Formats: sequence, C-alpha cells, structure tokens
Amino acid sequence: MTNERLVEVFPEWTVEKVADKIGIKRRHIAANNETTLDMAIAASNRLFEEYNIEKNTIDFVLLCTQSPEYFLPTTACLLQDRLGLPTRCGALDFNLGCSGFVYGLSLAKGLIVGNIAENILLITTETYSKYIHPKDKNNRTIFGDAACATLIKTNGFAEILNFSLGTDGSGANNLIIKSGASRQPCRTDTIVFDEAGNPVSDDYLYMNGTEIFGFTLEAVPQLVRDTLSANSFKREDISLFVLHQANKYMLDFLRKKIKIEPEKFYYCLENFGNTVSSTIPIALKEAQKEGKLYGPVLLAGFGVGYSWSGCVIKVGNGD
Repeated sequence: MTNERLVEVFPEWTVEKVADKIGIKRRHIAANNETTLDMAIAASNRLFEEYNIEKNTIDFVLLCTQSPEYFLPTTACLLQDRLGLPTRCGALDFNLGCSGFVYGLSLAKGLIVGNIAENILLITTETYSKYIHPKDKNNRTIFGDAACATLIKTNGFAEILNFSLGTDGSGANNLIIKSGASRQPCRTDTIVFDEAGNPVSDDYLYMNGTEIFGFTLEAVPQLVRDTLSANSFKREDISLFVLHQANKYMLDFLRKKIKIEPEKFYYCLENFGNTVSSTIPIALKEAQKEGKLYGPVLLAGFGVGYSWSGCVIKVGNGD
C-alpha cells in the first residue's frame, strides 16, 4: 500500500506530507484470506532455508500475536503442526503488541537459562490492517502487516544480556479493540466520526494518538536509562539504538529527548510502516544487511497495554 494509493482515498493528504511526517512510503497489507499463521509459516520457512536450520532441532515455539488464528487452540500449536516440528516441542502464544519482540527474548532466555529448551523459534506476526476501518486515515497510514521468525539458541551471532520491563494497564483504553472477546463478544455495528473525521467504533482499532504520544515521551526515556543501568552501560557505550518503529515524528522526538547521536539511532520505517511486534526484528535484519549491527545494541519496545520492554544484545563474531 503506497502513499500514492492512500492519497487517492484521502485526497486531503499529500504523498509528501505522509512521507515527511510519518516517515513511511509504503506498507505491506495481508490479503483478505491471509492470516498471521500463514505469514508465520512463510517467515519460519525462510529462516530455516536461509540459515540451514533442521526443523527437528526446534524444541520450543514462542508466538507473539494480537490477531490469532482462533481463540483456541493457540496459533503456536497450529504452527508446530504446519511446519512439521517435533511433537516434543513446547509451544505457546503470548498476546503483546509493540513490546512483544523484546518480551519474547526475555521468555526465550529464561527457557534456555532454566535448561528447559535449547533452540527456540520466536515468531512475531500481526495483521492489524484487518482491524482498521477503511476510512481511518491515521491508522491506515501508520500500520503495516508483517511476520518475523528468530532463532534463539545457546550459541549465535548475539548474546542476550539484561532486561528492563514495565506495565501500566491504566492506559489500556487508549489503544484497544473493544468488541469480539469475552467482555463484549458481539459487534456493535455502530460508528461515529471525531472532529478530525476519523471513525471511532468498538469494532475497530482505536488509538488515542495524543495519549499514546504522551505515554511514550514519559516511559521510553526512562526505559532506556533503566536498560542501560541493568546492563552497566552508559549511553555512549551503545553502538546502535533500535527502538520500536512507531512513526518518524515520534522517533525523532525520542532521539532528541534521550540525546542519542543520529548515527547511532536506526530508522526502518520507509518500506514497512509500523508492523507492531515485528518492527524491531525487521530493523535488526536490515541493520545487519547494512553492516551496522555490531557491539552492544539497545532494543526498546513500547505501546499497547501499556507495556514496555528493553534489553541489550551484544553482537559478536558468531554465526
């Protein structure tokens, strides 16, 4: 979905305005019959092929999504079967958004340190586009669909160091889809439009941009400080900062507030958009291809919940 196609739907915006303010030129959208499971299978198979990974070595699957295949069973169980992973493999879903990848790293590290698993397939997969109203120009401009597959094992190209995690559920209503689950199982099929002309409905994704922005500016600088402290690093010790790719305006504001040098701050929005839990692993892959992934790298995710998560990975010379 290019900006050119979007402005055909929303002519009050221009291609240049979207690109300059949001930092996104195109985003990928799942097909009508394409699900998070389909994307997770594709991402996993690409991982196995690219790194010559034997499927029978996988002994745990962690799958992060807020758009599961069904309420039950878990999408991770379906993925185990569709990929042909061994039945001795553990599998579970966890429901987190933009902080999900770093939370997944914490779960994977715990499984390894606890001698529960040795080769963990971490999946982040999301199709937010299916929950966005067609006339919601703000969210349609920002969000893209994506899945990423990451292998966490006892030896690899980077060591997972220490974490800082946080939660504030009082902000839950500022990024929410209200209908469809146990509290409000039935669709309301009602919609109103706010003063900016954006649709508001319990049946679709609602994001209070002002409140989310305020939360981010308060929580993320402290998250970065706490993550540095947890790893006994100073800001200047970090080779690269990879934050959740929310939008360029927010990232620019955060970079300046935290006082991170431009050359140490990674942007990876232009061709993907905000892909929720997959923004950080996509950015890591792109930075790796560009030769920018080395030394201590600080990761920070933040968003729906509210939830936030940070860690440092130490990139070495491993395979």
